Amino acid sequence: MKSNITKYHILILLANIIYLLISLFVFLNRSNHEFLLYIGVVVFFVLFISLLHLKFNFSYGVLIGLSIWGLLHMLGGLIIFDGLRLYGHYFYFLRYDQIIHLFGFGFATLFGYYLLKPSLSKKPNWFVLSILLILVGIGLGGLNEIIEFIIVLAVPETGIGGYENTMWDMVFNLIGAGLAVIWINLRRIKE
Repeated sequence: MKSNITKYHILILLANIIYLLISLFVFLNRSNHEFLLYIGVVVFFVLFISLLHLKFNFSYGVLIGLSIWGLLHMLGGLIIFDGLRLYGHYFYFLRYDQIIHLFGFGFATLFGYYLLKPSLSKKPNWFVLSILLILVGIGLGGLNEIIEFIIVLAVPETGIGGYENTMWDMVFNLIGAGLAVIWINLRRIKE
């Protein structure tokens, strides 16, 4: 499958570069080593996804969703009010961090679907594929938690939280993956 790079792909990439440069400037000024490391992680994934896009031709929706996820992650550390980073605030009964995990790993699951799609048979077993995709989303969420753990080890004081935070992250990764699989199946049924 050959990818066609369009002006919209370039705009999506430029949007990522702009929010990452703004974040870099602010976090350098604040000496926020935790989020400086996160910028490095996001830059790696922007480059990695860009390279994979050349082969797998992700939809604009997936690319925009992953880009928004990166931006929302940066905003979680950039915005501080009432003496607390946005990540620590609740919106109704959900913490910002939980919303980001639900949103992000929903799109990570859609990303995983695009990676698997070329290898699928013409008539895959959609039940098995759905379970596999949920496990892909959870696995990517597990990788995220390992990255957070490495950052906790590298930066003495972070706002990441402990065991309970990690488990809530995993729960919302599962919910996001499940919602993505429901969306994939609803789209499949309509086709």
